[in-house]
Amino acid sequence: MENGRLLCGRKWSRMSGLHDSDQFVRLAEPSAPEAHDRAGVRVDSTEQDTCVSPERIGRLLQWGSVDYGKAWTYQHRLVEARRRGHAADTLILLEHEPVVTLGRTARDSHWRGAIDELRQRGIGVYQVERGGSATYHGPGQIVGYPILQLKTYSPGPKRYVEMLEEVIIRVLAEWAIVGHRVKQWRGVWVEDERHTFRKIASVGVRIASGVTMHGFALNVSMDLAPFNLIIPCGLEGIRVTSMAEVLGHEVSIEEVKAQIAQHFGAVFGLRWIP
Repeated sequence: MENGRLLCGRKWSRMSGLHDSDQFVRLAEPSAPEAHDRAGVRVDSTEQDTCVSPERIGRLLQWGSVDYGKAWTYQHRLVEARRRGHAADTLILLEHEPVVTLGRTARDSHWRGAIDELRQRGIGVYQVERGGSATYHGPGQIVGYPILQLKTYSPGPKRYVEMLEEVIIRVLAEWAIVGHRVKQWRGVWVEDERHTFRKIASVGVRIASGVTMHGFALNVSMDLAPFNLIIPCGLEGIRVTSMAEVLGHEVSIEEVKAQIAQHFGAVFGLRWIP
């Protein structure tokens, strides 16, 4: 940390409640070959040219609010188990306590929040290995972490991201919200009355040795103000929105979780087991 700022390019994270608030600790993670980012995807292996089968068995984990560091550590363990064939393809659905995460393309210019201000708001900071730039997670937002053997489901990382976007678009349609893809950007967007696109869901993944981690985040009924501390996805001038803001009323997190599970299963050809 220099001059009260988190140094981008180093994987340091503030572990709230575990260490003094000024300390950053390095979190262990499996080593992987160097990779490049493209449109919210970090790839550490060769793309596979296969397609989804009609139906497979997958494990669905639906949690409540989980500390980001704990969920991150669990993802790494599950990725390794999946890589070794000791775990099934899994979808984790949860909420996070307030946290800002910085992906591989995050730059200092994307980072508006001073550490002191974030501490006062109770917002943690993590630099992680997913593709994409800066984003915010907090209560009222559903985060999905698919841990999948990618070659089973898609012809490559780009198609995989499109499949994640398709899940969100189908869920939004259940609420009469029209979700859009915007050609030059990743994620899912909605058009407001001024014909301006606002981001309602973000996608940022990592693929290592053919296994996916990280995933997507859908803004359901959340406080959007913390997004003002960052430049979301590194896109200056964009605005974010939520299902509740679009609809003008609160939306049930549990109902949306169930819809995500349903449509994820349909898009990826998975039948869920607990």
